[in-house]
Amino acid sequence: MIGNEIEAALNKQISAEANSSHLYLAMASWAETRGFEGVSNFFYSQSDEERQHMLKLVRYVNERGGHAKAPAINEPSKMFDCLTHVFQNFLDHEVKVSALINDLVHLCHEKRDYTTQNFLQWYVAEQIEEEALARTILDKLKLIGDDKGGLYLFDRDVNQLTVTSAAAPDINA
Repeated sequence: MIGNEIEAALNKQISAEANSSHLYLAMASWAETRGFEGVSNFFYSQSDEERQHMLKLVRYVNERGGHAKAPAINEPSKMFDCLTHVFQNFLDHEVKVSALINDLVHLCHEKRDYTTQNFLQWYVAEQIEEEALARTILDKLKLIGDDKGGLYLFDRDVNQLTVTSAAAPDINA
């Protein structure tokens, strides 16, 4: 059985994941209307991924005897000037989500809810990867600068960018 405080905190995270999905949808739309097909596909995918993160939390709360609530979704207030601005917002948002996940893990530790703390470790690892990906993309955009040919190639290749997190299990061990 899940405690009331943990349930409320998880419902808050459900809302955060839903709003992340919505923010990335806005980023996808911005990119698509400016001809950045690769970037728009990247953010459509990110939006879908955040929705899956939300659903995973919903199912967990309900499985533990709580009641997950469908969150209200806020309209993203961000307007974007350029790709670098979009991806800086992506990084900033992922850092914010990481802090929320860390707060949840800390609360679980305080409340001695080790089952939920263990469940949340997947989110901790996921956030490390998301932040690393955002930083990698920003590094590439800084190298490109305003070069239109570079931006064209970046847009074409953005969906293929990957990172290997230091937190990932070593499959060679």
